[in-house]
Amino acid sequence: MTEPAHDGPALPDSPAALLALAEAAFAKLNDTKFAALTGEDLLAAAETNERIRNRHEAATTSLMIEINDQYAFHTRGFQNVQKYMTTGLRVGAPEANTRMKLMFATGEFLGIGGQRLPARLEATAHALREGGINRAHVRTIADVIDKIPAAIDADTVTAAEEHLAATARTLSPDGVRTVGERLLGHLDPDGELTDDRDRKRTRGFTVAPQDARLMSKLRGSLTPTFRAKLDVVLTAWAAPGMNNPDDETPLFGAVDRDGLDPQVLATAVERDTRSTAQRNHDALAAMLDFVLGHGALGRPDRIPAELVVTVTDQELAAEAGVAHTATGARVPVTDLVEVAAHATPHLAVFKGHTSEILYLGRGKRLASKAQRLALFARDRGCSGPECDVPFSRTEAHHVQRWEDGGATDIINLGAACGKHNRAEGKGPGKWETGIVHDGPHTGRVGWRPSGSTRPWQVNPLHHVGQEPEFLPHGPPRGSGSAVEALLATLLDAA
Repeated sequence: MTEPAHDGPALPDSPAALLALAEAAFAKLNDTKFAALTGEDLLAAAETNERIRNRHEAATTSLMIEINDQYAFHTRGFQNVQKYMTTGLRVGAPEANTRMKLMFATGEFLGIGGQRLPARLEATAHALREGGINRAHVRTIADVIDKIPAAIDADTVTAAEEHLAATARTLSPDGVRTVGERLLGHLDPDGELTDDRDRKRTRGFTVAPQDARLMSKLRGSLTPTFRAKLDVVLTAWAAPGMNNPDDETPLFGAVDRDGLDPQVLATAVERDTRSTAQRNHDALAAMLDFVLGHGALGRPDRIPAELVVTVTDQELAAEAGVAHTATGARVPVTDLVEVAAHATPHLAVFKGHTSEILYLGRGKRLASKAQRLALFARDRGCSGPECDVPFSRTEAHHVQRWEDGGATDIINLGAACGKHNRAEGKGPGKWETGIVHDGPHTGRVGWRPSGSTRPWQVNPLHHVGQEPEFLPHGPPRGSGSAVEALLATLLDAA
């Protein structure tokens, strides 16, 4: 059965047939030269193309919601639709996160009674389905709505969303953001309706992933209480002359601590050429050193409470490369001495070209600390396919299940986050695990959908740059003093 779409050609009713037709149309379009169009026809084509893109966003949202409702992702071994998008559809985590936000803003989910519920941003969802706005408009509208104080009544919030959706049909996302800011000012001109609930709801602090230079950006929204405390701490610890890593005789701690010689401080201030931002950074680094060095993270027998570093013996000898911590951070080997000096460190050294562990722990029901350290040295993080969870948030997973007679021995253990640990088992949506016995990944944990004969999948994300072709070669550089200092620090800590 087919029916005409407006004044266009008759189209099939089947979603699968419509997608096949759309794919064929775009395949044909990619083989067509736009040079056949000129002037206004080209501009009209661009506007049509943009509407198609926007309509496709809405259709994709509906498709993903249906996959979610039917748990269809289980047949590919995934536990949720977001992970299916990330790895199964290979769109990556940032794009999957964007699509999930779009779903929550404009999708029609099933209610408890089985009925479809209206979209959270109903007018915005309608405009997206018509192709009148794009995903950036949706994100901007959602951000504005989230900032409306909780004291504003629901009808006013709905009217505000409808106004923003209508505005988005004629303005860019930046223009909608400007309108939204004015709208927020109109709804709460004096800020009197904003209360502690709103501040708590919008609080947050995020450390972005490390970039190519291993640097990380911070972003966040601090509550007034947090800001007040931070101001006090930075005033004391980020004062000129204090906690300066470039100073030959650095002054550690707070500027008003007991016993600090005023003349020594004055001299340190004269040597201090740092900016305010650099002093703030160094103050936070000094406070972290204090926390790590004074057992403030809890029991010292737990790996998350300590700084654990893994590095290859070639990198250590060459004083080159990057070491990895249990929390997922990367540290240049040249900085390893400084890092180890302020913590209770553990060092795991690999053989040059394999993932075999040099030293193994003993077996028992629950993994010992020694076994956990060995697991970190080998796996560095969750061993599940394309999982980026750092080792500090993993559990010791039995490759052969404990219930099935599997021993708690290092050759039967692998690091797995809670989600992947629970994903192992038999049946749809489950995974099975095994130890790889040959090739460059010997000793590593492999995963594949339960009952399948597919090749074992080994997670590469925590080992990027550690393949043989990336390892440093040639004779060690320099005098080796950094290596000697690091080993001496580790021996002292032991």
